[in-house]
Amino acid sequence: MNNQRFCIKKSTQTGSVLLEALIAVLIFSLGILALVGLQAAMIKNTGAAKYRTDASYIAQKRIGEMWADPGNLAAYVEANTDISAMIPGGRRSVIALANPTEYQVTVGWTAPGEVPAANDTTAPCFMQVAHCFTTITNIAGG
Repeated sequence: MNNQRFCIKKSTQTGSVLLEALIAVLIFSLGILALVGLQAAMIKNTGAAKYRTDASYIAQKRIGEMWADPGNLAAYVEANTDISAMIPGGRRSVIALANPTEYQVTVGWTAPGEVPAANDTTAPCFMQVAHCFTTITNIAGG
């Protein structure tokens, strides 16, 4: 018999499967973290949209009350009224504009965890709130 030696050469790719698996886990983890971040942003934006919708409703409700009582419009003029029961950190102002039938209704709010304005001289709200919704209405018959 022939006495030949068979040499088995060691592969230079030892551990490549492990390295590929670790890279795959890293990419997967980054994808999951991105999805969690998107979900957190979505929840925050949904909350902000709810407050804007509530503020719009509160302003439109006040305008509806004014339309129902056009002979008593001066009684609806208010400045910086606390409406925290309706919206967090809520304030409402109704002012008469230069045109005697025009009124501006402003609803401001500060969501939990937010910092309100330092004073009530900051436009457009002129209230110590973080956000505001302003609408102008024209009420005839006043």
